[in-house]
Amino acid sequence: MSDAEPTIRFTVRAGKPIAEVGGSWTVFSLRSIRRKAARALEAAGTGRATRTVDASGVERLDTAGALEILKLSGGGPDTEVTTREQGHADLFRVVQKNMGAAMPERHVNWFGHWLEEIGRNAVDLYRQVLSLCAFFGEILVVFVEACARPRRFRANVVVRQMYEVWIRALVIVGVLCFLIGVVIAYQGIQQLRQFGAETFAVEAVGISMFRELGVLLTAIIVAGRSGSAFTAQIGTMQVNQEVDAMRTIGLNPIEWLVLPRIVALVLVMPLLAFWGNMTGLLGGAVACTIYLDFTFVQFFDRLRDTVGIWHFYTGMIKAPVFGMVIATIGCFEGLQVRGSAESVGQLTTKSVVESIFCVIVLDAVFSIIFLLANV
Repeated sequence: MSDAEPTIRFTVRAGKPIAEVGGSWTVFSLRSIRRKAARALEAAGTGRATRTVDASGVERLDTAGALEILKLSGGGPDTEVTTREQGHADLFRVVQKNMGAAMPERHVNWFGHWLEEIGRNAVDLYRQVLSLCAFFGEILVVFVEACARPRRFRANVVVRQMYEVWIRALVIVGVLCFLIGVVIAYQGIQQLRQFGAETFAVEAVGISMFRELGVLLTAIIVAGRSGSAFTAQIGTMQVNQEVDAMRTIGLNPIEWLVLPRIVALVLVMPLLAFWGNMTGLLGGAVACTIYLDFTFVQFFDRLRDTVGIWHFYTGMIKAPVFGMVIATIGCFEGLQVRGSAESVGQLTTKSVVESIFCVIVLDAVFSIIFLLANV
């Protein structure tokens, strides 16, 4: 048997406005009652605040229905309610006791809100830096212990991770660095041709690829590819409670999950950066062959004669540092995952952004150091 539809009627008794309600007033039957109440109020021509409710005709009632009755009748905590059942009366008293005026809308000062956001972000950044430093210290402790007892070092896992982050990344790194080399050479030729110095495009390609773009582009690609993969893999293990299970049986997740990934990426980043440098130079050589009267032999002969070896070394020095930072951030954010797959996606995005940001900041620091050292 279906519940009776909720009804509401406004009338006047002894000069006092009364709201008469009946039927079933539950959360499942309140969809259209507000339109009915508006029509009933309009037909009665009474004031909205009745202060008296006759709920004798109510058959079923819950807290949502009681609250809706009090709202539609315009009453509040001091409204007089007449009911047929004691349970309904008790329910109305509970709802009236917990009714309160809505909080006044707070006027938001845009400048104060802006300062609040800056302060909150600064505190979050401070806590993030502290957590990362603590995580890095824990990794150093585990690494020293593994070096002291080499049997704890899982070389097979490191090799497998090297295959994932090195061999499988060669194509994307090579293609992008090749295209960047073409672009640098083409733009250099176009600009230097105005001064009759287009042959200096060789130096432009060599120095920019060796010192900055080769290792920087490689690091950005690795951050988006391998760093995000580390976060997603460890984060999924967190969601599936595999990391907690490891801790339960006495295995250290830093030693088993984090350290092999960091070692693998530190080892392969110089190799990937070297590959990126070579493909970038190849792209520059192709562009110079097309736009200048150069051959490949002439391009690389001029490169050898004019670009010093320290330009190559500066990029190689940066590579393992970038690899360590990317792997550390990727694993750290993976271990921060809590609760759901949505958290995995959010922290994977955060991992990529933080890795690229830190890589660019470190690149700027290295540039200043090398400039001061006159290298």
